[in-house]
Amino acid sequence: MFKSKKSLVALLVLAMFLIANVAVVSAAGQVLTPGKWAPNTYKSMQKLIDENGAKSPNYNSSKKPYVVFDWDNTAIMNDTEEALYQYQIENLAFKLTPEEMGALVAKNVPAGAFLKDYNNAAGQPVTLDALVADIVSSYKFIYDNYIGFKGLMSLEDIKKTDEYQDFRAKMWYAYEAIGDTYGTKVSYTWVLFFFKNMTTGEVEALAEKSNDYALGQAISRAKWVSPASLPGKAGVVGVSRWTGLRLTEEIADLMHTFRDNGIDVYICTASLEDVVGVFASNPKYGYKLPRANVIGMRLEKVNDVYQDTYKKDYPQTAEGGKTVVLKMLLADKKGYDPIFIAGDSNGDWNMMVDFKGIKRILVVNRLRSGKKIGALSAEAAATIGKPDARVLLQGRNENTGLWMPTEYMLKYGRDTEALIAK
Repeated sequence: MFKSKKSLVALLVLAMFLIANVAVVSAAGQVLTPGKWAPNTYKSMQKLIDENGAKSPNYNSSKKPYVVFDWDNTAIMNDTEEALYQYQIENLAFKLTPEEMGALVAKNVPAGAFLKDYNNAAGQPVTLDALVADIVSSYKFIYDNYIGFKGLMSLEDIKKTDEYQDFRAKMWYAYEAIGDTYGTKVSYTWVLFFFKNMTTGEVEALAEKSNDYALGQAISRAKWVSPASLPGKAGVVGVSRWTGLRLTEEIADLMHTFRDNGIDVYICTASLEDVVGVFASNPKYGYKLPRANVIGMRLEKVNDVYQDTYKKDYPQTAEGGKTVVLKMLLADKKGYDPIFIAGDSNGDWNMMVDFKGIKRILVVNRLRSGKKIGALSAEAAATIGKPDARVLLQGRNENTGLWMPTEYMLKYGRDTEALIAK
């Protein structure tokens, strides 16, 4: 018990002081950590927060500003969905019969040969029918012999077989060949269909395992090549791939700073919404966003089990679909546009230019060329240091997966930085 009324009063005064000071700190808002930001980009971002956050005299808590980030290669280094697809292949994490596997490989893919860039090792065109036949043949061997399906062989032993080597290489080849031949509108949904027969919980658990595994991998370019001993109908094929994922501390800090200053943060991704939800929301990865603030691709579900059908009446959240879904779920409901968009590729370009209310655009520099993200990058490069710059660049080292404190970017395998694509 307290010895006197004075001590009780003193304690109450101290408590009120601490509460008042906590409130002041909260009201003041977190300041963006400089980290590895390009200095001019950092200053512009902090100015955006100051002018639109809770410290601004025009701030209206009932009409909170909001911002939108792409996820893959913006909030992280490399692609969550692609890393998970590789993890599925490497660990045979499928709930599919050989017949189902064959149907999914062919699903929504036009018949015929892929681009010449995807000719086999003998220089011959590869057709969809040939590729499907080879994948089904190799997968049937795996399905009949792997202990995770109907057989007795361990994963370690099954991986030593030519059939597994063939399946692995041709599954990854299929994803790359379909995307480059028919576009990401086909490949970005195609890759999701391999979650068929899994529950939401199973996919989320798989995504977490994939994230943890890829975060421990080296950032590199590797290649899976099918064995010459098993050419099948498609022949010997091989396609390179990225390995490894990296967290981006500066993006996580930016998200926290926005939210601490009364600005809502959303993700709009071309990956499966439930997959990115694991990465963006699980506290151990540092981003700590509300799961409801992650917007991405969706599949139909029956009793919480994924189907091989894209969600009816819901836009594909890639390219122009990002604008459509952001208007549908956010801008039209709120009655106003986002103030900031961050992205890295042509897939983000539409949402970067389609909203009149955007005050800043952040391009994570990947030395992209062309009339879309390339043009935005060139605009950002031309306005570096200008107080009214609307488009900002941020450099990254692809060899490490980490940002650099400059607008310049270092491509994988190179030792000379560049500002924009030649």
